[in-house]
Amino acid sequence: MNSASGFGPKMLADVKPPFIPEGASGMTVLVEWPPGDPGTPAHRHSGPCFGYVIEGEVRWELEGEPERVIKAGETFWEPGGDVIHYQNGNARSDVPVTYVVTMLCAPGQPMLTLVDEEELERRAHLRAPRPTD
Repeated sequence: MNSASGFGPKMLADVKPPFIPEGASGMTVLVEWPPGDPGTPAHRHSGPCFGYVIEGEVRWELEGEPERVIKAGETFWEPGGDVIHYQNGNARSDVPVTYVVTMLCAPGQPMLTLVDEEELERRAHLRAPRPTD
């Protein structure tokens, strides 16, 4: 995909989302969290999301997957729908994090819905074990 000079398009991610809501609209959002910011509380998206970390490191956790850190130059995606997104905050306390995310939103639904404590408790068995400090 790169040209002979090494410049041009470069494949960063190639995924097949489990679904794209019929009639979905797309939005691209620039997210900037200051050092140590935990990000958005537990939530879910109405459609799949695809992103790229521009600078810093993102602490990332989706339901059923272990927590991980995504660094500048790396990509992420999530399926949306019923999957809870637990973490998307700054993994570092000394530098900001900036990432861009493109989200496909189901018609008539909000792109982001916060998950309440009651639902988190009901679904606790679906969350991957937490790292120990």
